[in-house]
Amino acid sequence: MAVYTEVSDEELSAYLARYDLGELLACKGIAEGVENSNFLLHTDAGFFILTLYEKRVDTRDLPFFLGLMEHLSDRGVTCPQPVNARDGSALGTLAGRPAVIVTFLDGLSIKHPSPRQCGMLGEAMAQLHVAAADFTIPRANAMGMEAWFSLFEQARMQADTVLPSLSSLIEDELAFLRANWPKDLPSGVIHADLFPDNVFFRSGRLSGLIDFYFACNDFLAYDLVISMNAWCFEPDGSFNITAAMAILNNYGETRPLTEAEKQALPVLARGAALRFLLTRLVDWLNVPDGALVKPKDPLEYVRKLRFHQQVKNAGEYGLLT
Repeated sequence: MAVYTEVSDEELSAYLARYDLGELLACKGIAEGVENSNFLLHTDAGFFILTLYEKRVDTRDLPFFLGLMEHLSDRGVTCPQPVNARDGSALGTLAGRPAVIVTFLDGLSIKHPSPRQCGMLGEAMAQLHVAAADFTIPRANAMGMEAWFSLFEQARMQADTVLPSLSSLIEDELAFLRANWPKDLPSGVIHADLFPDNVFFRSGRLSGLIDFYFACNDFLAYDLVISMNAWCFEPDGSFNITAAMAILNNYGETRPLTEAEKQALPVLARGAALRFLLTRLVDWLNVPDGALVKPKDPLEYVRKLRFHQQVKNAGEYGLLT
């Protein structure tokens, strides 16, 4: 989450007049993240999140995102729900941007998850994949491999200013992944961004999942390695195999991995590391002037990529066979 577009009091009041939410008591910009402009609203009806869609979100995908949240909630996955205006529509326009209000989830994200919390994530991700199996609106992964090449072209000329020889590292990895990316693995709807700040905990339990704006159809195991990258490395860069074991094996209790998925995990993990390296690199080099946003360090994912390049099999991630 972030704030790229400022909203005037007059614009916000006119927008909220479409809803039955009562009087606006407070509105605060949310600085975390890098994708859309987000605000915490407090009204007579309670707390809500207002999102203005920026950058990578294609407005044609919004029915997928909003429909998916409703679908998952109907099947027991706790996630935000779109709030409809009086005319029955969830999607509007505010400050020249497509905008949606969703319900607020109680809970806190964890900066340094424990293995137990990692296990809860694995279980929740499997439940999400199973619950979304009959969701009928398709969406291709806009951040799939072809996008990685495009992102690299945006950053190629400046990449070595961030780290010497970074351009060559990325170019070589792209060639490897194009030649070795798996085919025909089990696929379905994935969240594709289950970082710790998108998972809430309350009273010792996982209380909900948020921020579905990268959700798409892709390999289910790719969702696992995205989260493994985000949850299983310590601040010093070391890999926490206990945390990874908890994610992978708790996931497998609900949806067992196939042998092909297990064999593909190291390559998928390299792809996930490169994907976030590239998006962070582009954002690092292109922060809009005046944006209330803190770009995330791309070099964190260089270190993760180099780790995965040395992994030979899924057992090195703690996967029990």
